[in-house]
Amino acid sequence: MTELLVTGLGVVAPTGVGVEEHWASLVRGEPAIRPVEGFDAQRYGITLAGQVRDFVPADHVAPQLMVQTDRWTWMSLAAATLAAEDAGYTPPEDDVYATSVFLASGSGGNEFSQHEIQGLWAKGPKSVGAYQSIAWFYAASTGQVSIRDGYKGPSGVVVSEGAGGLDSIGWARRVVRRGTPAVLVGGTEAGLCPYALLCQVTGGRLSTAERPEDAYKPFDRRANGHVVGEGGAILLLEEPGAARARGAQKVWGEVAGYGATHDAHHHEDPAPDATQYARAIRLSLADAGVSPDEVDLVVADGAGVPELDRLELDALSAVFGQRSTPVPVTAPSSWTGRLMAGGSALNVATALLAMRDGIVPGTAHLDDPVDVPPGVDLVASSRVQDLATVVVLARGAGGFNSSLVLRRHRPEETS
Repeated sequence: MTELLVTGLGVVAPTGVGVEEHWASLVRGEPAIRPVEGFDAQRYGITLAGQVRDFVPADHVAPQLMVQTDRWTWMSLAAATLAAEDAGYTPPEDDVYATSVFLASGSGGNEFSQHEIQGLWAKGPKSVGAYQSIAWFYAASTGQVSIRDGYKGPSGVVVSEGAGGLDSIGWARRVVRRGTPAVLVGGTEAGLCPYALLCQVTGGRLSTAERPEDAYKPFDRRANGHVVGEGGAILLLEEPGAARARGAQKVWGEVAGYGATHDAHHHEDPAPDATQYARAIRLSLADAGVSPDEVDLVVADGAGVPELDRLELDALSAVFGQRSTPVPVTAPSSWTGRLMAGGSALNVATALLAMRDGIVPGTAHLDDPVDVPPGVDLVASSRVQDLATVVVLARGAGGFNSSLVLRRHRPEETS
């Protein structure tokens, strides 16, 4: 019995606002990493980012709510609406507790906070607005989506940086097991303002390249760090019986397995080996009842930092190294930049679209691939391939490792 069906997708990303806009950009191989607009990022040694340039907040968020919330929450509100519309979903009138919201956030409300902090220092405490107390908070997007749309089921926020998008799905499974039939999951981020960018620059993992083709290059010999992006995706997950009962017209795929571990090594330095990362992958496969040979594609975390890329390849080889044919591995985040918690959620949406159309998007600017260990086939350009089972991987700063198994929908097995 399948636990969860993905019945709705909402995307707000550098590649486009909307599922099909995002997917078309990936299939065409159009990098969304461009020079930063809106402020002088060169002051921080950075020139490139994955900005959502065609997002008009007023098209998605009521004016009275816009003044209370951050850009990150605007994107979550927009993506939540798009996901519900895509699924044709409205909460049942006879059960206000039937829908939960579990979103991820790795940084909270950055732009709003910067504005208020600047006011504090320039004009004093009385210049700080009351909404600062909630707009910055990690749970703000979960709360605002729940309040606006009347979703009163058990809800929460997951804070595991880049792994958060997958971990929110892990939490959703627990919520469904306890009786809630529908859960909104995923997340967005908006870490492109001076305050947020400075926080990320100090980590030492951002690319300082000035040309997009030289910047974010996962698994390439010239990898030199990642590029910051904004946006993400929100998905509607439903228990199969509930989806059937309401007459759901669309199923993107099935959540078949999930696994998560932690390196427990150091808050900044990566683990000395890939043991825990590989273990997360194995846990997800075991949870799904899937063998390594049955996996058609891996959507990698793709850090773009040589040491972290090598650890990911080692983890993949530890799990898939005994296959008769190497597993295809792609890193679609290379087209958008790393979106923190929003990135892993967006990669889940991308994987579902890849399964639908039988197209594997390539890894941007993979011009000179590193030597790969046994069991790994790096995908440099889009290829046509039948996809029934896809593994999505994610890591979060501090040692979080997560793995999600997606499977093509099999109606006969969910009845």
